[in-house]
Amino acid sequence: MGFDDKVKNTAQDLSGKVKEGVGDATDNERLEAEGKADQAGAHVKQAGEHVKDAVKDATDGH
Repeated sequence: MGFDDKVKNTAQDLSGKVKEGVGDATDNERLEAEGKADQAGAHVKQAGEHVKDAVKDATDGH
């Protein structure tokens, strides 16, 4: 995973946690759901990057 991608994914995850927390604290269900969605999106992107890295590592060894 490239450093830039890792930073972006982490920032998206943290942003989602903040949104979720603010939404929960203010009883704003939309904001809370948006935060959870941001976190899920970041996790999916991270998983995709890990798969790409694993494939690259596997093909580099051959």
